[in-house]
Amino acid sequence: MQNKEEAIRILVVDDEVNIVEFLKMGLISEGFAVYTAYDGIKAIAAAREVKPHIVILDLMLPGTNGYEVCTQIKSSVKTSVIMLTAKDEVDNCVRGLTLGADDYITKPFSFKELLARIQVRMRNAYPEMLKIMTFGVFKFDDVAHEISYRKRLLELTPTEYNLLKYLLINNGIVLSKSKILEKVWGYDFYGDENIVEVYIRCLRQKIGPEGHRTILTIRGAGYKVMINETA
Repeated sequence: MQNKEEAIRILVVDDEVNIVEFLKMGLISEGFAVYTAYDGIKAIAAAREVKPHIVILDLMLPGTNGYEVCTQIKSSVKTSVIMLTAKDEVDNCVRGLTLGADDYITKPFSFKELLARIQVRMRNAYPEMLKIMTFGVFKFDDVAHEISYRKRLLELTPTEYNLLKYLLINNGIVLSKSKILEKVWGYDFYGDENIVEVYIRCLRQKIGPEGHRTILTIRGAGYKVMINETA
């Protein structure tokens, strides 16, 4: 399993608890290590401690505002800052960028758009972090779209690759068919959800004798990956 030291670290800073929890849940499901802070002082301290690769920073914070937090963090930590703001005036956005912010997004925003902006920042600042990730005996290269199992390259179709990657990132978590369809096939998929069973069967076969012990069927709930840590 990929630990917090190996994962891409994201610090989410916002005084609205519902926004923080929404982003935390979504980012963890995408494989990020997520840290949170609800005010500027704690955000600065957290950034210096965990040294996040990305900071998602609300502009309007109690005590110390987002502009000052951005300045303090950028002066002491190598990171990319994406500012959140409910104000879409050009002056606010320009001021944030001038103080060192790398990007901004205005509320309300879609989680999909935020993910895209995170990926852009990671490709620019930490391209090596996006290439290879290891989960126990699995290793996937997200640039080459390749996954290896016990150092053996699996021959996967694009959908099989996306499905196995999603299962690995969420290893230990039970994922329903509907959730898998949403994340792997997309919101606009209107086919039979049993297609998930077909692809799970194919993945187990390609993994080999340990396929059924690696991808478990949780009756009435969905599927869960259990990763063997021994190479």
